[in-house]
Amino acid sequence: MEPMYYIGLDVHKRKISYCVKDSGGKVYAEGSLPATRIDLDLWMKTLPQPWSGAMEATMFTGWIYDHLKPHAAALKVAHPLMLRAIAAAKKKNDRIDANKICDCLRCDFLPECYMASTAVRERRRTLRYRNLLVRQMVQMKIKISSLLMEAGVSYNKQRLHKAGYFRELLATNPDIDEGLCSLLRLCRETVVRLQRTESALVRSLERDSLLMERVERLMTIPAVGPITALTWALEVGDVQRFSSIKKAISYCGLCGAEKSSANTVQRTPLSKQRNKHLQTTLIEAAKMAPRNSSELAMLYDKEKQKGNANRATLAVARKLVAYLMAVDRRQRDFQMVETSSDIAA
Repeated sequence: MEPMYYIGLDVHKRKISYCVKDSGGKVYAEGSLPATRIDLDLWMKTLPQPWSGAMEATMFTGWIYDHLKPHAAALKVAHPLMLRAIAAAKKKNDRIDANKICDCLRCDFLPECYMASTAVRERRRTLRYRNLLVRQMVQMKIKISSLLMEAGVSYNKQRLHKAGYFRELLATNPDIDEGLCSLLRLCRETVVRLQRTESALVRSLERDSLLMERVERLMTIPAVGPITALTWALEVGDVQRFSSIKKAISYCGLCGAEKSSANTVQRTPLSKQRNKHLQTTLIEAAKMAPRNSSELAMLYDKEKQKGNANRATLAVARKLVAYLMAVDRRQRDFQMVETSSDIAA
């Protein structure tokens, strides 16, 4: 059996630092190279075989991972926060970071994080771009309102962003001068363009053969629409990576961190270590869920009686995660099972 070589990579925008060691920890090679595909190809020709590599998760990791994966015996991505806790030191630079990542990999002490497939990451990029368009669209709508308020123009808040009312407002209101009118029209055109682009992106994802069946199955859950289903499918990826519902809830950022010492147990507010895209989408879905499901409405009312509406929303969001996990794991449409209390009632 050939000896395995281990490579630690410290990835940056312009440069990649590397450290190559054998199983005994002896340095075979170390240095840096430009972060381009051509330079990576030339560098890989100089590597001993077989080799396995590891790198820290950054915004540049994806394309490097995809480029190196076919040539490596194994390639792993490290969780940056956990890696920082393990490899903390007074002296820090790219060469030392690559060396420590290599040692963590060699000693099987690397805090590995999940890396979705290339196809899923490409579609996830599209969905996150759609979220950016929605934020920009909201900003433009707010700008329209603020321009009207600055000029002291009275308007109907509920109808302002409807096309017919907006045209009528510009044509008939004497308080809107020519300069303000041109700015309002520009804002409105931007909103319409963003709406069309956002709708086209959502339709393309819904019709994607990789996602269509899974999204349709998830949408059988009450209060789960296309955006919630797409967000779950693309942000979670393989649902089997969660061994329990509690771990999925933690990943979604729907629970607080725990700090325990001796007999003292302290629960902190919602943890910042979460998938922020899933957290936002699930909380928004949970706010609407009681209108679409009697079971979720009962859960919301029960939690709200304890005196906190936000806590009730979180309880509904956690229940949605349980529903999504069940449908994804069983590969079947959602069905509500009657409990003994329901039958007795």
